[in-house]
Amino acid sequence: MDKNFGEGADMRTYLVIMDETDEARKALHFAARRAARTGGELQLLAIVPRQAFVAFGGVQATIEEEARARAEVLVTSLAGNVYSESGTMPHIAVRQGDAIKVVTEYLVEHTEVAALVLGAAHGATPGPLVTWFAGSGSVSLPCPLYIVPAALDPARIEDLS
Repeated sequence: MDKNFGEGADMRTYLVIMDETDEARKALHFAARRAARTGGELQLLAIVPRQAFVAFGGVQATIEEEARARAEVLVTSLAGNVYSESGTMPHIAVRQGDAIKVVTEYLVEHTEVAALVLGAAHGATPGPLVTWFAGSGSVSLPCPLYIVPAALDPARIEDLS
């Protein structure tokens, strides 16, 4: 049963957007430790981007199905790792579409989310989600945004969480 954060829930819910990147894994590490230390829970959202149009619909459907299956395997595996370390199984969701739109819609639907946790990428830009939600998208965020810097090592993440 989900509790709504805005309606007196005691438990903090941390939402982590998962993919195969190092920054997503750092965000997961931070959020999992934070949830464990605060008695909170974790939600993992994997996003499958829409594929470019392919002339043959069956081919496009197969490509999208395979991408969704890969995302489901990834997020389920990572949730299993969290469970083995903390004893708490995260909630898992896999959605298809534009990442910014999917995250925004998910946050509207899930009012129990107390914080969005993203990892910043190495390089010149921190990544599209961090850029959007720390910039223009911050105006409409219904919860705080935590950004885990790319330079943090696991030990420092442990200390900070």
